[in-house]
Amino acid sequence: MRAVIQRVSQASVTVAGEIIGEIDQGVVILLGITGDDTSADGKWLADKIGKLRIFADDDGAMNRSLVDIGGRALIVSQFTLHARTKKGTRPSFNDAAPPDHAEPLYQQFCGEMRSLLAEDAVATGEFGAMMQVALVNDGPVTLILDTHNRE
Repeated sequence: MRAVIQRVSQASVTVAGEIIGEIDQGVVILLGITGDDTSADGKWLADKIGKLRIFADDDGAMNRSLVDIGGRALIVSQFTLHARTKKGTRPSFNDAAPPDHAEPLYQQFCGEMRSLLAEDAVATGEFGAMMQVALVNDGPVTLILDTHNRE
């Protein structure tokens, strides 16, 4: 699994002109899943994201985690995170998992984040839908995590 994590002051996701998820302070997680990914990857990734110290403490240093601040998460599936762009100008998405493999892992990851934060602290996009994501990147702070590169 690959995740792009953006610290935000607010964010929302819209499908067909309707906002289906929105958060205030927290993170937007763009999540890409490959055919090799497992539920263990989702558990590890959720735990890592929840405990990343990317929020300011009282002295302004990044010493607090999403869990520490009681922050929120907006999770959006994004198969394009596994694009190959080595040849030509058309990206290849062959490394992205097919929907029947990816969607259960996406849902499981969302459940892991709800367990870490709170049921109402996690908003999501709609798996497989065309979405518009709006966000105010705070910092900006943007990180990329990949479960295939844990070390």
